[in-house]
Amino acid sequence: MRDFINLRDFDPARLQAILTTAQDMKAGRDTRKPLAGKTVGMIFEKPSTRTRVSFEVGITQLGGTPLMLSASDMQLGRGETISDTGKVLSRYLDAIMIRCLSHNTLTELAAASDIPVINGLTDLSHPCQIMADLQTMCEHFGGLDDLIVTWFGDGNNVANSWIEAAVLFGFELRLAGPVAYQPGAELLSWAQSSGGNIILTEDAEAAATDAHVLVTDVWISMGDEEGTRVQDMKPFQVNDALMALAAPNAIFLHCLPAWREMEVTASVIDGPQSAVWDEAENRLHAQKAIMAHLISDNF
Repeated sequence: MRDFINLRDFDPARLQAILTTAQDMKAGRDTRKPLAGKTVGMIFEKPSTRTRVSFEVGITQLGGTPLMLSASDMQLGRGETISDTGKVLSRYLDAIMIRCLSHNTLTELAAASDIPVINGLTDLSHPCQIMADLQTMCEHFGGLDDLIVTWFGDGNNVANSWIEAAVLFGFELRLAGPVAYQPGAELLSWAQSSGGNIILTEDAEAAATDAHVLVTDVWISMGDEEGTRVQDMKPFQVNDALMALAAPNAIFLHCLPAWREMEVTASVIDGPQSAVWDEAENRLHAQKAIMAHLISDNF
């Protein structure tokens, strides 16, 4: 697979190999420079802290040159098609990372490009984030076997990638949230037909009980209308009471940025079971491993 678009495009062995590389890079066991002499373009349609910094630093650490490309500063902002943009950038760059509003933009770019394209986030999925989350879980639990992960809140792009990861790696995933905010039927159907252990529930306490990982995201993402979201999501706030129901060694994850006292209380995200800072750091290492496996012939 040339591109990194969705986790379900890969088999578990390939994803595990990427995770192993990420762990080796973080530990200093793998110091190779697979991007030496290569340039990676980064297209941003949405603001970013972790994605931009982790990719730019990661490309540099791997010996490559990062090139920041704001969609508003390119001819994309004047109406050039994403397909034409991909054809042109393929003549200059060795890979492209794109963080965009529509998943269709990503797939059109990948179809037109002759170089690897990496999904830095779309409205449909966020695979780089989940690879960092899986790396964090491996660090804390020694692996992914027999774990229970509970997602609280909106069935958004991050939740979609969690579903794919749960199917591929075989851990139990509980999705606790209002019925109206559940992930799409097509993805859930794929997960069920693929043997995934996916549980949908509106009972936050039952979902938290004995879970090893409690994870959530902001209730109102960029582009969302607030409407009744805050009121609808209140029963699914991750707080001390929910954490107390989880396994004794449970950790809390959040892709950040977080709104304290909304989707998570300060006592949880800043507490002893929070692994969000390890998780944020692992964006760097997971993405370095992804780029190495896509761009270099030596991985």
